Amino acid sequence: MARRVLKLASLVAATSGIYLYGNKFLDPNDFGVVRVGRAIATTAVITYDYLTSLRSVPYGSEEYDFLKSQVHLRSAERLRELCCANRGTFIKVGQHLGALDYLLPEEYTRTLKVLHSQAPQSTKQEIEQVIREDLGKEIKELFLSFEDTPLGAASLAQVHKAVLQDGRTVAVKIQHPKVQAQSSKDILLMEVLLLVVKQIFPDFEFMWLVEEAKKNLPLELDFLNEGRNAEKVAHMLKNFDFLKVPRIYWELSTRRVLLMEFMEGGQVNDRAYMERNGINVNEISRNLGRLYSEMIFVNGFVHCDPHPGNVLVKKCPASGKAHIILLDHGLYQVLSESFRMDYCRLWQALIKADMKRVQKYSRRLGAGDLYPLFACMLTARSWESVNRGIDRLPVSASEDVEIRSNAAAYLPQITRLLNNVPRQMLLLLKTNDLLRGIESALHTRASASSFLNMSRCCIRAVSTYQRSKSHSLYRRAQISLTEALSLWQINLHELFLWLKGSQLGNWVIALLSWMHHST
Repeated sequence: MARRVLKLASLVAATSGIYLYGNKFLDPNDFGVVRVGRAIATTAVITYDYLTSLRSVPYGSEEYDFLKSQVHLRSAERLRELCCANRGTFIKVGQHLGALDYLLPEEYTRTLKVLHSQAPQSTKQEIEQVIREDLGKEIKELFLSFEDTPLGAASLAQVHKAVLQDGRTVAVKIQHPKVQAQSSKDILLMEVLLLVVKQIFPDFEFMWLVEEAKKNLPLELDFLNEGRNAEKVAHMLKNFDFLKVPRIYWELSTRRVLLMEFMEGGQVNDRAYMERNGINVNEISRNLGRLYSEMIFVNGFVHCDPHPGNVLVKKCPASGKAHIILLDHGLYQVLSESFRMDYCRLWQALIKADMKRVQKYSRRLGAGDLYPLFACMLTARSWESVNRGIDRLPVSASEDVEIRSNAAAYLPQITRLLNNVPRQMLLLLKTNDLLRGIESALHTRASASSFLNMSRCCIRAVSTYQRSKSHSLYRRAQISLTEALSLWQINLHELFLWLKGSQLGNWVIALLSWMHHST
């Protein structure tokens, strides 16, 4: 009897599977059991691989390191396949992991990076349905033209180019219709699976990833929130004439549809595009650093998804100036005042190679005894370089390899550290790694000018904070004078570096040398 029931159940399951996969109106991903089963199976296979593949090999041996790298790679590929199959939230979390270049083993970051270009696309019918439900009209009633092929597709939405009835060219960001319903269930599933894995591998500390997704995903799924962020950052950084943020058209925007001014350009990591269009690569890198230093240290309101698809560059034909176009304002981190001040002072200590203050402020930010590792994670430099001064020498190829290798060697300590630091730090670390990736592509990483810009912003931020806490007019004047002198010193140092690297500087040095030998 039991055998007959099992045969019948198998026949029903097989018939249902064939029907679901063959029916173009039904997507297997709509069924929770499919998504859950796929996630459980992938987690089980990855766990089994780690448990068995390294069991009989001596820890620390060359063979162990080789096998561990192979397991990392296989596991990363399985994780990528799971993300592509389950889509939505899974791709979003996979992209987040792929951005942690100097915090996770290279096998994971290299494999998961492709998720930025493998996001799913909604069909034309699904797009029409979302616009109809949210705006109450058909596409042809709202637009003179609407390009069916999206300009780009991401984990949560896709963007189409369109022309409004009044002739304005716009970018229309439309949320994938099933993401809202699936996201909360997906996060709960990830949380349960990570808890199970932690029971098997006690050193596995990735609950911070789920906590971040719980907090940030609802905000990213609210496009009205994204529109407000765009307007806030545009106003906040209005003094930077090189920054362009698309204008929001509120009359045609909802929680799932966002209409913006259409802007285009080359991706910020495309050095060849900049050279073809006469854009100064060093100027772009310097301005990007200024932009993020201002957001992090001075304003405490940080755009946390600066991957190359969200940061474009374009040369203005009229003025000849190069503009940075900042897109996708769904994910911002708001920094508390106390956190921001500790972070400012930590970076000041790192730039000055003041190890006592590096230890002090790292501990205040939750690093504890792992403060040397924390300093290396923040700067993506070796502990030797941190001690010597991160602004003294650029990153060498061997040092970069060392840092990436250490990400694998110290993975348990890194995950423990990520679990202990304030939640505000997590998105900053991701942002740091994305910005470093851009600098590496442009060959401008760890330039002296980037540290000078950071120093300026830290000095301004700390001075503003100190003035706000002082009730004495004399004390406030003293703080302002100290600030002015510190900024003047930085300007003088920058002038020295410019002279040193310029033709004029070489002439001056040659002249001084000639005068010295003449006397």
